[in-house]
Amino acid sequence: MSSDCPNGDQPRVSVRRLQPDLALPDYARPGDAGADLVTAEDVELPPGRRATVGTGIAIALPDGYAGFVHPRSGMAARHGLTLVNAPGTIDSGYRGEVRVTLLNTDPDMPLRLSRGDRIAQLIIQRVEQAIFTEVDELSDSVRGADGFGSTGGYAREEPRR
Repeated sequence: MSSDCPNGDQPRVSVRRLQPDLALPDYARPGDAGADLVTAEDVELPPGRRATVGTGIAIALPDGYAGFVHPRSGMAARHGLTLVNAPGTIDSGYRGEVRVTLLNTDPDMPLRLSRGDRIAQLIIQRVEQAIFTEVDELSDSVRGADGFGSTGGYAREEPRR
């Protein structure tokens, strides 16, 4: 385990504040998985439009960790705000500004966001790098090659193979 994780369970993430008056990522409540990210600029999103905005921070994640930027459920439910690249992935080697591509899913109403508004949440997770080995055939599994929709869940079920 990295020396950045003194207790073995909480990684230390260095944050560089690019705009001194903006909030650092912060957990709204104890036990929250995601730390809130804010917009570094005012933005107006017409219906169905997107914009990429800065968050005013850059981070340094320890090796073996990645950051995943997710939509905030309240913003999605009340205002139709979601993320185009969700979740967005921040690799441990990235040191640039954390930027978020927002999308207004409301078909009628523009969405106005002010500098400092909470727009997304950052989840830090341990990740592994795999060793990829080419083979001629893959081992069998119950699912096999069944893909999208193969487990059903539709109001009108089609017969399963």
